[in-house]
Amino acid sequence: MNNSLHVGLDVGSTTVKIVVIDDSNKMLYQSYQRHFSDVRKTMIGLIEEVCNRFIDQSFTITVAGSGGISVSSWLGIQFVQEVIASTAAIRHFIPQTDVAIELGGEDAKITFFDSGVDQRMNETCAGGTGAFIDQMAAVLQTDASGLNNLAKEHTTLYPIAARCGVFAKTDVMPLLNEGAPKTDIAASILQAVVDQTVGGLACGRSIRGNIAFLGGPLNFLPELRRRFVETLHLKHENIVFPDNAQYFVALCAALLSKEYPEVNSVELLKKVEELKDAPYQAEIAPLPPLFKDKTEVDAFMDRHSLTHAEFVDINDVHGDVYLGIDAGSTTTKAVLLDKDNRIAYTWYGSNKGTPLLSVIDILKDLYEKLPYDAVIRNSAATGYGEALLQAALGIDEGEVETLVHCKAASFFVPEVSFILDIGGQDMKCLYVKNGIVDKIVLNEA
Repeated sequence: MNNSLHVGLDVGSTTVKIVVIDDSNKMLYQSYQRHFSDVRKTMIGLIEEVCNRFIDQSFTITVAGSGGISVSSWLGIQFVQEVIASTAAIRHFIPQTDVAIELGGEDAKITFFDSGVDQRMNETCAGGTGAFIDQMAAVLQTDASGLNNLAKEHTTLYPIAARCGVFAKTDVMPLLNEGAPKTDIAASILQAVVDQTVGGLACGRSIRGNIAFLGGPLNFLPELRRRFVETLHLKHENIVFPDNAQYFVALCAALLSKEYPEVNSVELLKKVEELKDAPYQAEIAPLPPLFKDKTEVDAFMDRHSLTHAEFVDINDVHGDVYLGIDAGSTTTKAVLLDKDNRIAYTWYGSNKGTPLLSVIDILKDLYEKLPYDAVIRNSAATGYGEALLQAALGIDEGEVETLVHCKAASFFVPEVSFILDIGGQDMKCLYVKNGIVDKIVLNEA
C-alpha cells in the first residue's frame, strides 16, 4: 500500500507556511516565507514547489490562517479554522501542554488546557505581535534578528507600551534621544511584548504548569522566549518548545486534511496556472480625488503660496548667522538664517534613532559650506532632544515646541489664531490670541 501525502497551508497575516507529511506524520517538506502583502504570488510559488517536488502524486490538502478563506476559494480546497487547527496539533504532538502561548505576525493567543479549552486572542490591534517587533526593530535600524542579538547584552529594562506601535515609539524615541543603550531598549521592547501578551490576554488567570511556546516570533527569537520564562518564573522542565514550532498550524492543517478527498498534483497545478492570469478583484471602493480639476488645484496652490520664506545662497552669506535645530521624535530639522531672516541652509532627515549623531552630521555639513567670514552668532534647539543637544553641544538656547511654533507662525502670519502641527509622535493644536498661546490641545499617549 502506497504511503499517502498530506499537505497543510497556513496563510498568516505576514507569512505563508506549507508542510507535507506522510501517513505516519513524518514531515517530508516544509517552507516558511514572508508574503509582503502579496499572498497570492507567495502561495502560488509554494504550491508549485510542492507539486513539482511530488509530481503526479495525489495528496490531501487543507488551508488555515487569516488569509486561508481566500486561498480556499481560489483553489477549491478545504479551509480549517486556525484555532481548531492549532488546538488539535497541540493535543496530538505536545499533549503535556497546560498553557500554549502563540505569537504570529499580527495575532497573539493564549490557550488554557487545564479544564477544557479556554483561548484568549487579541482583537483588532497588532500590538505585541510579530509586526510590532518588526516595527520596533526598524526604529533601532535593525531587523527582528538584530533586535534579538541586541537584547542579549542588556543590563536594564525600561517600561515600554506594547498595546500599539505608536505608543511604543512614544516611549522608545525619548530613550534614544536621552542616549539609552540600544541593547537595553531592545530587551525592553521584547519585555513589552511579554507584558502585553500576559496582561492583555491572561486577564488575571494564572499561567502555570507546562507552557508551550509556538509561532514564528517565539521560534526565531530566543531572547523573547527568555523574557517570557523569566517573567513567568518557569522552570526548565515546564518549558515546552517543540521542533518546528513555527509550522504548528500548517502541520495540523495537514493532519486534518486526512479527512478530505485527495487531489492530484497535476490538477492542482492547472488551477494555480489559471489563478496566475486571473485579475485581482477590487473589494474596496477607491476614495474620491482631492481635487475635481486643475482649476481647484491652482486655487489651492495660489492660496497656500501667499506667505513664504525668503532664501539666500549660503555662499552669499557674511557676518552673523543664526542656527535653529529641531530634534524631533523621528526626524531632525535645521535652519540657518542670515541677519535679514533669509534662509541660507536647511536640513530635514531621519534621526535614525541617534539624534545627537544626526545633529553632528548636520554641523559638519554646515561648516563645510559656510563661508569663512560667516559666524554662527547664536543657536537654539527645540524638540524631544533639546536638553541633550544643549548638554552635549553647548547649544545657546532651548525652548519648548509650542512657543517656537507660535513665534514662527506669528512671523509669517501676524494675525494667526490657530496652529496645527502633526509630528512623528505627537499632534498639537495651538490657539493663539494677540500673538500669545492661549490654549493647547495635544495627544497624550
